[in-house]
Order: sequence, then structure tokens, then C-alpha cells
Amino acid sequence: MKKKFLLPVFASFVIFTGVGVNNAEAATITEVTNTAKSFIGTPYKYGGTDISTGIDCSAYTQIVFSKLGISLNRTTGTQYQQGTAVSKDNLKEGDLVFFNTTGAGVSHVGVYIGSGKFISSTTSAGVVEDNINDPYYWGSRYIGAKRVANFTEEDIEEVKDAGIDFRIYASRGEVALQLAKALGVDTSNTNSPFPDVKPSSKYAGAVVALNKLGVFNGDQNGKFNPGSPLTRAQLAKVLVEAFDLRLQGKAATFKDVPSSHWASNYIAILSSNKITTGKEDGTFGVNDKVTLKHLNVFLDRLTK
Repeated sequence: MKKKFLLPVFASFVIFTGVGVNNAEAATITEVTNTAKSFIGTPYKYGGTDISTGIDCSAYTQIVFSKLGISLNRTTGTQYQQGTAVSKDNLKEGDLVFFNTTGAGVSHVGVYIGSGKFISSTTSAGVVEDNINDPYYWGSRYIGAKRVANFTEEDIEEVKDAGIDFRIYASRGEVALQLAKALGVDTSNTNSPFPDVKPSSKYAGAVVALNKLGVFNGDQNGKFNPGSPLTRAQLAKVLVEAFDLRLQGKAATFKDVPSSHWASNYIAILSSNKITTGKEDGTFGVNDKVTLKHLNVFLDRLTK
């Protein structure tokens, strides 16, 4: 069975520029500190932007924030123009901290991670953690800090439709996850364009990949709604487009799917490919919520 050609998945970042503080809906304090720490040990390279060969201080902060869906300017000086000034006594995790290491103004930047600590890419040791008040070096070179985003204190559970047992029914996020696995799509890019799918979400990589393929899109408000259910009619459309299915001979007819129904063609294609036989009462169940059991049955038939 022919599958849709999988295009390379490119990063899709939410762009923030200029002054002011942004509300980073897709990141928490834990996420920003863990992301900052994940690059410790990366070598330094003047002007470098590739973590495999080396990065400079502003490339480091730019990369960290891009992982959180936030775009920073490229250089230390231009990053200093972003966000709003924060006093040293009011520093919070995720603030950018700046230093004068050359005697000629702002020349170094790092990410504050709390308890007087920050992480930056240094010429002497690459990406390392240091004390912002270090009396031997950093303390006397500190210039100031900028807050470019407000990070939430803790993870907020994804809101799911009340009254729906997702141990039985499949959410949009779960459908995306299982579909990406069945297609073998690259899910390494977790920078979701949807504000309700955080980079740390288990669905993020699948959502980004399927969105790039045009299989899944957001609602009128630009949200993905990972915790919402999917109807069988909606799933029919998703499966046909994901696997690039075509009509294969005669399709079964269903009592609840008139030719005027928006999903009639998708359901016919599924039927003609022997992916669905409908329900015992002769209906397809267009408005029924997709169960995990039926999702697994459909995907099993599609991948055999």
C-alpha cells in the first residue's frame, strides 16, 4: 500500500522580537533549566552556531530558547536589546544575564538557572555552569539582565474534555502519536507551532511532523487540542490523507453516510481498501468518538 511521501521536517519556531516580555505558554521553569543544562560540555567556537563543532555565547542562548519555541537575536549586543530589564535581586530562571568581559561594554551572555547560577558558553571551557557572583571573575563583570519570557512555575496538565474516558477513547494527541509511529515519520523536531502543545509534550514530535505533512491542522484559534476526541469521520479523513489512499473498486455503503456528507469520499476510500467494514447495524458511526481499540485495528490493517 502506497504511503504519502514524507518530506523532511523543518523547525517551526514561534517568533518573538523587539522589546517586552512574552508569555512562554510552551515552557516551564523546569524545561528552561533542563534545556540550558543539556548543552553543558559543548565546545566553544567564536562565531560558531553548530553544537557539534562549537558555539559562542549568544549562539548558545539562541539555541536554548529556540528549543523552547522562542527566537532570540543572534548577537550578544542585540539580545541585550530584547526583553525588559531585571534587577539582580529579582532574577528568575530563564532570564538572560550579561557581562562585560572585554572592557568595551556588553560582550557575554548566559542563561540564569537560579540560586545564583548561570550557564554560558565560555572561551576557556565551552558551555559550563558558573556563579554569577564569583569574586574572581564574573561578579565584577556583571552588567545586567533581561527577561524575554515568563516561564510557568510548574507543568499544567493538558486539559481534556470532561466526561470522556481516555482509557477507552483516543485523543487527538494519541492519534497523532500512533499515526506517526505507523508511518515511521521523523519526530525529532518538537518545536510545535501550536501554543497548546509544549515541546516537552509526548505528542510534540508527532504533532509537528504530521502538521508538516498536512495531515493534522489546528482549529480556528490556531490550537491543536491534543486532549480532544476525534470522530470516526474525522479519522477517516486523517487516515486517507496520511497513507495517500485511493479508491480501490467498489466501496460499501453505510446508512448514516449519504453522498452529501463531507466525509463520504474518505469513508468510501477506507471501505474500498478493506480498512473498515462499518458497524453491525449497517452504519459507519460518523459522529462516534474513535476508541483506542478501533484506532489500533485501523492502523494494523493499514500497515500490513
